[in-house]
Amino acid sequence: MLIFIVRRTLVGLALLLVASFVFYMLVDFTIDPLSDLRTSTDPSAPLQMEQRIEMLNLDAPPWERYIDWLFAFVTGDLGVAWRTGRSVSDLLGTAIISTIQLVSFATVAAIVLGVAVGIVSALRQYSSFDYLITFFAFLMFSLPSFWVAVLLKQWGAIGFNDFLVDPVIAPAVIVGISLVAGFLWQLAVGGGAKRRAIHGVIAALTVALVLVYMQVTNWWLQPRLDWVLLTLTSLGIAVTVTTLSTGLRNRRSLYTALTCVVLGLVLYIPVRYYLFSMLTPSMSYGLAALLGLLAIAVGMGIGWAWRGPDWKQSARTGGITAFLIAGLIFLDKVLSYWPAYMSAPAINNRPIQTIGDRAPNLGGNFWVQVLDGYTHLILPSLALMLISFAGYTRFSRGSMLEVMNQDYIRTARAKGINERTVVMRHGFRNSLIPLASIVPVDIIGLIGGALITERIFSRPGMGQLFIANLGADDIDPVMAYLVIVAFLAILANIVADLLYAALDPRIRVNA
Repeated sequence: MLIFIVRRTLVGLALLLVASFVFYMLVDFTIDPLSDLRTSTDPSAPLQMEQRIEMLNLDAPPWERYIDWLFAFVTGDLGVAWRTGRSVSDLLGTAIISTIQLVSFATVAAIVLGVAVGIVSALRQYSSFDYLITFFAFLMFSLPSFWVAVLLKQWGAIGFNDFLVDPVIAPAVIVGISLVAGFLWQLAVGGGAKRRAIHGVIAALTVALVLVYMQVTNWWLQPRLDWVLLTLTSLGIAVTVTTLSTGLRNRRSLYTALTCVVLGLVLYIPVRYYLFSMLTPSMSYGLAALLGLLAIAVGMGIGWAWRGPDWKQSARTGGITAFLIAGLIFLDKVLSYWPAYMSAPAINNRPIQTIGDRAPNLGGNFWVQVLDGYTHLILPSLALMLISFAGYTRFSRGSMLEVMNQDYIRTARAKGINERTVVMRHGFRNSLIPLASIVPVDIIGLIGGALITERIFSRPGMGQLFIANLGADDIDPVMAYLVIVAFLAILANIVADLLYAALDPRIRVNA
C-alpha cells in the first residue's frame, strides 16, 4: 500500500504541475488587469498603467511570470490580491473555513439520509414507498438549485421567523403532520397490512405527542433537551444503533448501548451545567472534538466490559451510541443560549439568517457563536442537501438492487442467515463500493465552491472567492483557488481507491 500511495502521489504532483501551467496560461489569457485604465478619462491613466505594469510584471512573457509564481507558491508565498492589498493566505483561510462548514453538514446529511432511504427503497422495490421516493428524487433532480434556495429563503427563513412571533401550531395542523408521518412510516416498514397499520399508528401518535409536548412547554422560544426528550431520544438512539450494528438479538451489544444511555443521563447535569460552564472561557471546536473522542473511548470501554463472543461488535455499538448521546448534551448546551441569541440587537428575534456566515456585531461566547453559525448554515445546507440527497438515493438504490440479486446473497439466505445480517453485513457493505468512487469527488467538488448557493446566500466561500477575483482580474487568488481544488481532486481519487480496497477485499491497491 505504501508503494501505491507514493506512486500515486508522485503521479499526482506531476499532473498538478502540468495543470497549474495550463491554468496560469488560460487565466492570464482571460483577465486584463489594465481594463479599467484603458477606458479611463483620468489624465494620469497612462502613468497609472505604467506603474501597474511594473507592479504586476506585465511586460514579461506569461511563462516567465508563471515560473516566478510557481517558485513563490512552492516556498509558501501565495501572493497578494493587488486590488485589496490582502494576502491570498488570509483570503483562503476565511473562504475555506466557510466552505468546509457548509460542505460538512450538507454532505454528511445527504450521504446518511440518501443512502438510508435509497437502501430502504431498494428493499421495498416496486412498493408505494419506492414509487414515492423515486418521484421525490426525480423532482429534486429537476429543480434548479437557485429556485430551491429562493424558496427556502421565503418559507424557511421569513416564514419561520414570522411564526416565532406567535409560535402556536393549530390542532388540525398537528393532526395532519402526524397522519402524514404515520403514513410514510408504514410505507417504509412494509410487511402485512396489520404490521404496517400498527407501525403507522405508533409513529403518528409519537409525532403528535412530541408536537403537543413542544407546544405546551413553549419549546419554540425556549428549546431544550430536558429529561423527557433526552431519555426518549437516547433510548431511540440505543435501539437504532444496536439494530443496525449487530441486531437486537445480540444482548451484550444492546446492554452496552443501554449502559451508555444510563451513563449519559447520570452525567447530563454534571457535564451540561458544570463541565461545559467551566470550559466555556477556553472552549473551541478542537476541544469539543476531543470531548467527542473521549465519549467514543468511554463507549468502546463499556462495550469491552460487556465483552461477549465478539467484543469488537459491542465496542463499536458503544462508541457510536456514546458519541451521539454526547452530541445531544452538547446540542442542549448550545440551545440553552437561544433566548439570549434571539433577543440580541443583531438578531432582533429573527434567528434564521438568509445571508452571510455570521451576524455582524453579535459578540457573545463560544456557545452563542456556535448557535449563530448553525442558524446561518441551515438554509444553504438544506439547499445543497436536497439536491445531493436525490443523487445518493438513486445511486444507492441501484447499487443495492444489483447486490441483492447476486448469487452470494441467495447463498447466504439459503444457509439460514437472518435477513438483518444478509442485508447489513453482506448487502449493505458491498453496495457502498460504487459510492466510494463518487462521494470523495462530490465532497471536493463542493469544497471547490457551491457557486450558486454561496452566491444566493452571500456566503464568503471558495466559489465566491473565485468569482470575485476572476472578475477583478486578480490572478494570484484565482491560481491559489485552482491549484488547491486540483490538489484536492487528485487526493480524492487516491482516497477513493483506498476506500475501494477497504470495502472490497478482492481489490488490492498494490496490485
